[in-house]
Amino acid sequence: MIIAALHDTLLAQVGNPTPETPPAADKLMKLVRYFTWFVLLSGVLAITYAGGHFAWEKWTGGGSQSPKMVAGAMIGGIVATSAGTIMNAVIG
Repeated sequence: MIIAALHDTLLAQVGNPTPETPPAADKLMKLVRYFTWFVLLSGVLAITYAGGHFAWEKWTGGGSQSPKMVAGAMIGGIVATSAGTIMNAVIG
């Protein structure tokens, strides 16, 4: 009974705080957006470069490293996309 009264008294003293954004949240979100664009751009450039290299090897009859490059670029894109999806779920 005393504990219940103490509990009610303590809860009456603590207000319900209003949520507010952290001080540098807007700058951090801007940095995250820039990083997202950088990752997307680098993925597109990696696949484009690997595709061009693949065509050059096919045309000149060189070695077959380009399929590994294309696969690596695609796996990197999958990892970056899934990381972005996870971060969007965590943030928003």
